[in-house]
Amino acid sequence: MISGPKALRKASELRYEDFSGVLIADPALYEDGVATAEEPFLSRSDELPAADPLGQAVQDQLAVGATAALTPTGYLRAGDTAAVRAAVRDVAAREDLRIVLALPIDVGWLRSDLVGRLVEELGPAPGMKAIMLGGQLDPLASFPEALTGLARVLAQVPGTALLRADLAAFGALARGAAFAAYGLSGRFRHVVPPGEPAKSSGFADSPAVLFPELMALFLGKTLARRFAAAHAPVCECAACGRRTLDSFPSNRDVRPAAQHNTAVLMSWQQTLQSLAAGPARQRRWQECCRAAVERYALVNAAIRQPNGFKVQPQLLRWSLLDAADSAPAGAGAD
Repeated sequence: MISGPKALRKASELRYEDFSGVLIADPALYEDGVATAEEPFLSRSDELPAADPLGQAVQDQLAVGATAALTPTGYLRAGDTAAVRAAVRDVAAREDLRIVLALPIDVGWLRSDLVGRLVEELGPAPGMKAIMLGGQLDPLASFPEALTGLARVLAQVPGTALLRADLAAFGALARGAAFAAYGLSGRFRHVVPPGEPAKSSGFADSPAVLFPELMALFLGKTLARRFAAAHAPVCECAACGRRTLDSFPSNRDVRPAAQHNTAVLMSWQQTLQSLAAGPARQRRWQECCRAAVERYALVNAAIRQPNGFKVQPQLLRWSLLDAADSAPAGAGAD
């Protein structure tokens, strides 16, 4: 999946270079505007408004070789049922299964008092649906029931995927998502609501490196500092061969860090998808998350820094999320 203003051009270049895999080109118009009941779909800001924004977007994406076309849905404010209903209605009217309904929803939709309305509105939507969560930093960490709400949507709305995600991409696959995408960088792991400046956890002067045993990303310089007086874990992923996790301290290491991250993520995907979708896959994911949570104390003890690494809220919530928290409608969970 390619996202952003240059997505169509990049997709075209990849097809020209004989790339034959699944390809989704997301112009990400939801970054610039909000969906309304009157106009759920947006036109590109550098062009005159199209008479039929949905039709134009589908034509543009398929023309550059996209496998399927994402709708140009605007950002869906929490509680704006009319905007969601309008988007579902217009896609259903097309009767074209190559169209994937993009749902850039504010994370507030996952609150316990709203998620049922979202599920109800998405029920009539044909084909695939692709959720992207809006909010600052880690949207799923913004309130306790967010992750439970996401699990409920995945369980009760068939054909739902999760795009622009982080750890949640794998949690979603464990919970039956049609597909998922893990963002290459922080800005592609969530959607910043239009009109809001993006919040940052700080200036990144070294690459983000995945610590597999802790199932979390840390700056390379942070890993080097934490393990300065201790033996750093050795990564044996397909990209590293045998490389210590404290060896990515500067931005000169961006490429090998990205290769390491990708190799680890692909191994997680293979592990999950080796199990059939359902309870076994969910249990496997929960066991992985629980094991990671328990390792934090062990790693901190080994480096003699009690608060050296802190469990990230989303990881903790995945470790605690039971299968009953997302049971399909009529299966005994509400």
